[in-house]
Amino acid sequence: MLIRTADPFREFDRLAQQLMGTTNRPAVMPMDAWREGDRFVLEFDLPGVAPESIDLDVERNVLTVRAERVARNGDWEMLASERPRGAFSRQLVLGDNLDLEHIEAAYRDGVLRLHVPVAERAKPRKIEVQHLGSSEHEEERTAIES
Repeated sequence: MLIRTADPFREFDRLAQQLMGTTNRPAVMPMDAWREGDRFVLEFDLPGVAPESIDLDVERNVLTVRAERVARNGDWEMLASERPRGAFSRQLVLGDNLDLEHIEAAYRDGVLRLHVPVAERAKPRKIEVQHLGSSEHEEERTAIES
């Protein structure tokens, strides 16, 4: 059985939900991003989201992540509703130095993880310096001076 106790911060929470999202209009999904060598890693928190509801799109350099957490169906009665439900969406503008053709995505334990590789053209590379030896002019000058 669920027992609700008096919460002195309830009004603060209600105000925060109005500003950041409610169960009818969820806030954006939390995200972490970092670089690991030649790729960027993005993680989105999506607990309770069915994997088949996750939709990823890339158009030009904009990545859109959409997911949906729906209410359970069946013979049950809601006792408390604090977890947001509905559609979640997030858009990220990705740089031109990323390879958007080879993004990998995996969903596990409520976390969507994307690997975005750095494009080959953006990776650091060595430029070989050719040694051509002395020029013809230097050879001629050496012969005249002798």
